[in-house]
Amino acid sequence: MAAYDDDLLREQVVSAWRPRARDGGVRFHPAWHDLPAQERTRAYDEAASARKLEAALDPEGLSATARAVLARIRLPSR
Repeated sequence: MAAYDDDLLREQVVSAWRPRARDGGVRFHPAWHDLPAQERTRAYDEAASARKLEAALDPEGLSATARAVLARIRLPSR
């Protein structure tokens, strides 16, 4: 069962979604802290590959992470 749990946690960590703090800052994905060290390394490698694939498929060459950062930068001042 632990291997399945690690696979599920790693899949969550590899996704581009991250929770936000009250001040708008980006936080670590909660599943990150539940992964063993070896699985964190694997998740990092898989996330890097996923971002490259996203960028390769995007007309502007941007990953989901890059799009999220640009959206935050382009927000009008409040």
